Amino acid sequence: MIAGRFGDNGELFFEIQLVAKEGEQFEVEALFDTGFTTGWLSINSQDLEALEWSIIIPKIEMRTAQGVEYFDLYEGKVIVDDKEFIIPVHVGEELPDTLMGSLWLDIMQLVVNKPKGILTLEVVEVN
Repeated sequence: MIAGRFGDNGELFFEIQLVAKEGEQFEVEALFDTGFTTGWLSINSQDLEALEWSIIIPKIEMRTAQGVEYFDLYEGKVIVDDKEFIIPVHVGEELPDTLMGSLWLDIMQLVVNKPKGILTLEVVEVN
């Protein structure tokens, strides 16, 4: 189980690790975005260089809160709740935050109790 933190505007933040092709790990703070319903993770293209992940599909059109945007899809390796996952990662331009998509809720339990300051994410099923 990992503990998260609440942002100033009620955002949900969790620390995760991005794993580069050669195994180096980069800890990042990710914003859990329940509105990002079609993906696992989204990162800014400038963060991709150090990771050296392989591209799966270029230029996927997606509807975002800012309108239609284009993302490249990469095969990425991440560590969440001390478990390693290989997932498709949406990579785009000018993303202010690393975003965790709601597909994580297919395998993880999100517990939020803001009045008590409880915010956790825990793997409940791994296939």
